[in-house]
Amino acid sequence: MMRSIADLYNRAAPDWERQTPLLVSDFTARPFVLALCEPLAEAAVLDVGCGEGYMTRQLRQCGATTVVGIDISAGMLAAAQTAEQAHPLGITYTLATVVDLSRFPDAAFDLVLAVAVLNYLTLADTGTALREIRRVLRPGGRLVFAVPHPALPFLRPPAPPLFFDRAAYGYFSGRDCELHGQMWRRDGRAVPVRCVHKTLAGFTTMPDVYELGVTDEHLRLDPTFFGPLVDQPLQVAFRLGR
Repeated sequence: MMRSIADLYNRAAPDWERQTPLLVSDFTARPFVLALCEPLAEAAVLDVGCGEGYMTRQLRQCGATTVVGIDISAGMLAAAQTAEQAHPLGITYTLATVVDLSRFPDAAFDLVLAVAVLNYLTLADTGTALREIRRVLRPGGRLVFAVPHPALPFLRPPAPPLFFDRAAYGYFSGRDCELHGQMWRRDGRAVPVRCVHKTLAGFTTMPDVYELGVTDEHLRLDPTFFGPLVDQPLQVAFRLGR
């Protein structure tokens, strides 16, 4: 599965490149998630599944001293490196996967960020990834992550500007099954996305949980683009402490 995801994003990398908000989740999820990452001053941060560096750049600009981005897509990392060379921020990018963080020592980071990453993992791989993340976090460190809301595939038809095709799966019977979808940019171009469906059950210690969706501000900005998503759960964000 990891290989197919890497191939998917290698092909789609040019469509993810941006310096300002462009994709649905750039408006509905990423600003909220960035706020959850505070305080960032002098923090050492690992951005897993960093893609072309959209969030790593913002983490650095918000005061993080050390920012490392990893991704399994060489194409996405090439775009991130190009942006870093054009406007150096001192960010390090490395080809790696969240299920194997062995290149990093124990207790190396104050914060691990994972935006739309854990949704690509099976339940078994998610467990492995969370153990690796816990290992590289310092005592008192934090994990902040966001994934598509598990109800989204069962509420939205396969239509713009965001959907996951639930196929013949049900909310419970589809657990640990891969769903394919698309997310649109405001310029009308779509990018492919995927989600291994997981329900919210299973936490032994409940983290801070936030359901995200379209706000009045989004509607004022672009009612045509965001209108189809009104009153629907799009993403869910989590913050956990070590």
